[in-house]
Amino acid sequence: MNFDALFLQQHALPTISKVVQEVIESFNNDRVSVEEISQKLAADQVLSAKILRLANSSYYHVSRSIGTVDDAVLMLGFMTVRTLVVSTGLTGGFKNVAGFDLKKFWRYSMHTAVVAKWLAKQKKVNSDFAFTVGMMHAIGQLVMHAAMPEKMLEIDKIAGALDARRFDVESNSFGYNFADVGAELAVRWKFPNEFAIAIRSFPHPLEQEKMDVMAGIIHLAAWRSRAFEHNLDGEELQATFPADVAAKLNLTADQVVSNMPGIVEMSEGLESLIS
Repeated sequence: MNFDALFLQQHALPTISKVVQEVIESFNNDRVSVEEISQKLAADQVLSAKILRLANSSYYHVSRSIGTVDDAVLMLGFMTVRTLVVSTGLTGGFKNVAGFDLKKFWRYSMHTAVVAKWLAKQKKVNSDFAFTVGMMHAIGQLVMHAAMPEKMLEIDKIAGALDARRFDVESNSFGYNFADVGAELAVRWKFPNEFAIAIRSFPHPLEQEKMDVMAGIIHLAAWRSRAFEHNLDGEELQATFPADVAAKLNLTADQVVSNMPGIVEMSEGLESLIS
């Protein structure tokens, strides 16, 4: 299936609510009315309940119970709440994909997001942005599986969903890969251009004339999350570490492998995001 035809398959595209779409569009609006968006979130009972459950989770270490969306914005900040809304909207956008382990996929994506957030803090770049890109960096896989399940099952036999060779196998088979699809989805959903650049570039960030910092961060985070899913030991982590990308970010293997907290520890409290 060619690239444009993929996006004509309406059943393959995730559905997100109007309020989530408005929150996504707020990334492009520096003068967004936080109060107006809070009111819209509060009116969506299912979404606001999930946001409040996450806001009160151990992940955010709040000092008192958060009872309303306004409280969440006040205590966590609009940027963090926006990250939660978008992440919740993404995970709820696909109900079922034939032949695909959605729970494993979103767990991997969530782990990529928390690692990306940690790495972004080390580099003093926007950690909420890193978390959101981490959550959606592989969403193109879901679109491709939903649009052409039989072809994708053939790809799965050659390189599984969490196989680092996946990008090249897809590119050789279709002329594009899931990062290209995810980047196009980001454009269609009206995310800022930086999202699409990071998603499209993360598989091979060094191929860009000037490496996009966020693409490099997502590349490292995706590697670490895949390694966790594959239960790599310390020696295997060192052997597979993307040293060239890390060097461009002025990060060492010790910083990423040894100094970074464990993935289970970093994602504790976020379980309801993917349940």
